[in-house]
Amino acid sequence: MILVDSALRTREEQGNPIRVAMLGAGFMGQGLTNQIVNSIQGMRMVAVQNRHLEKAIHVYRYSGLGDIVEARTQGQMEDAIRSGKPTVTEDALLLAKSGQVDVLVDVTGSVEFGAHIVLEAFKHGKDVVLMNAELDATIGPILQTYAKKYGVILSACEGDEPGLQINLYRWVKGLGLIPRVLGNVKGLQDPYRNPTTQKGFAERWGQNPAMVTSFADGSKISFEQTIVANATGFQVKSRGMSRGLEYCDDIMKIGRIYDIEELRRLGGIVDYVVGTPLTKIYCLAEHPDPKQQHYLNLYKMGEGPLYPFFMPYHLVHFEVPNAIARVVLFRDPVAQPLGGPVIEVCAVAKRDLKAGETLDDYGMYMTYGEAVNVDEMSGKRYLPEGLVEGCRLMKDIRKDAIITYDDVILPANRLADRLRAEQYRHFRGETWLEEISASGSDRRTG
Repeated sequence: MILVDSALRTREEQGNPIRVAMLGAGFMGQGLTNQIVNSIQGMRMVAVQNRHLEKAIHVYRYSGLGDIVEARTQGQMEDAIRSGKPTVTEDALLLAKSGQVDVLVDVTGSVEFGAHIVLEAFKHGKDVVLMNAELDATIGPILQTYAKKYGVILSACEGDEPGLQINLYRWVKGLGLIPRVLGNVKGLQDPYRNPTTQKGFAERWGQNPAMVTSFADGSKISFEQTIVANATGFQVKSRGMSRGLEYCDDIMKIGRIYDIEELRRLGGIVDYVVGTPLTKIYCLAEHPDPKQQHYLNLYKMGEGPLYPFFMPYHLVHFEVPNAIARVVLFRDPVAQPLGGPVIEVCAVAKRDLKAGETLDDYGMYMTYGEAVNVDEMSGKRYLPEGLVEGCRLMKDIRKDAIITYDDVILPANRLADRLRAEQYRHFRGETWLEEISASGSDRRTG
């Protein structure tokens, strides 16, 4: 943070601010725009895209800006940004192609849409910062290969839980400890929540009911912990992680719920608990040096073997500008996959489902997501939660059963399906997903 604020101040003094464009104008996009406009020097929110233009206009007005220009062509986009006027558009490709944009921030939560725009942004030399955990968790590893190909950076964001955990992980490793657990804390876990049950909460805070549902039913935390696992090599002990284990005791004692020998055997795990007071994320780590263990005990960290490090809050959009600056100014991604997927998020039936039904999206009425190790995900051909929307069921699925590729007909011609098949071939040498895509037309017409 010390480097970031100094570097941004220099950019401001030079009259050379980072030019940010944003995909999506929902609750988080509103907060991020307000933060950049009113609190961050050396950075500008130059353009906002949304399918409904009035929402893009709103985020600027919410931030106190007027004289907003709508761009429908590339020329209009370039001229408006160059003139310093807040610019809105319905066409995301204009942002991806613009020569007046340094970095693209995706706050949409859409896997298919995000895949198209991110690849186009790469082709035009743009870094991308994701507030789109669903995209990152589903096809982030293969997108990283494209980012490398084009010499750009694809990064998770600070502020949200994956970024917080990776920052803490890096800091703890820098102290000489060995991280063994990276954990997230929830206030509620109920896999059967839906937009109807969450409507009141969503309206109270001005949020999208589907997004709020994904928080409550466990899908979002599964996507988040997948990002953390892929950036560290950590696994899950079992599908679903703790599945809402309630831990309301002192965070300094949370190491007692884990078996240190199991953690060492696995190398490290991602997990979550429900209800831990004054804690949002935690890292449990051991130190191999008895001399340093003595010092840690003196410094009130306990006797080990797992020493707890934690943060009591996550400030989401307040910290996203730090990620933008790290990427653009220091070429330092926040949470980058080490290679191929380590864990993924499988789709589980939220209710009894019938053959012939078409699945709705995550955070809706039909499915929830659970984190699972990739060997199980691939070996049992589980359908990813990030790609459920539009899949048509070929058989009945009982409540709480995992949905597999063999149970569904995929929508035609999705880029995200092709990228995920490429991800399996590239990192795992597996071609069965490509074969499913190739045979999809026969199944759709059969």
